[in-house]
Amino acid sequence: MNAQLERLKMEIAPLREQLIHHTLYANINSIKRLQVFMENHVFAVWDFMSLLKTLQVNLTCTDIPWVPVGSASTRYLINEIVTGEESDVDENGVRASHFEMYLAAMCQAEASTKCIEDFVTRIKRGAPVSQALTVTQLNSGVVEFVTNTFNTINCGKVHVQAAVFTFGREDLIPGMFLTFVNSLKNSTGTSLSKFKYYLERHIEVDGDHHSHLGFEMTSELCGSDPEKWNEATLAVKDALQSRLQLWDSINTLIAGVD
Repeated sequence: MNAQLERLKMEIAPLREQLIHHTLYANINSIKRLQVFMENHVFAVWDFMSLLKTLQVNLTCTDIPWVPVGSASTRYLINEIVTGEESDVDENGVRASHFEMYLAAMCQAEASTKCIEDFVTRIKRGAPVSQALTVTQLNSGVVEFVTNTFNTINCGKVHVQAAVFTFGREDLIPGMFLTFVNSLKNSTGTSLSKFKYYLERHIEVDGDHHSHLGFEMTSELCGSDPEKWNEATLAVKDALQSRLQLWDSINTLIAGVD
């Protein structure tokens, strides 16, 4: 057992507990409130892939001609996660990224995809993320969350990126959404089968396989360097605090929805 990894887990435990037991979940008690949640949360689903692809660029060779980069173990870890996130299977066995699954779930739940589609269109046309965030009319919590993610992406420290990915995103999702899935069991009206599948798929994959891969990746990149472990811990705490602020902002929005 890696003592430094366990120490990191212990230090971030209070923030994780706040997220896992956030009042937001209990407050999403209607289709309209769920729609508001999805319309904001989808941006976290989107920027997750940018953080993941940053790790792939930094930890594997994505240039031509190819040359071996880093350790084969780390290359395997990150490529395994990329495969699962970028080309998983939906409830019908059709290949799709988790982002595309989420958009399909939004459409089924009759949530608006206009903001996220406008945002992605601006990105495809070459707009910087900061500009696309400014132009698209978004909740300030979403803007701050995505900005925090891209600050991590642009920090240039792969051990920090790996730690935030593992403990601020991958490892967090199962516990955070398990409560959410349970609260949806009594939902009626609009079909939520695609959203439930998306959540259950995350719990199945991220709650076991991917989280363990992330632990190994973070341990390998931080090694025995106490400064790297400290930087990683501080960055994860910042990422979790950013998620709390996002959840608080969405909680405020849905409070005005009947």
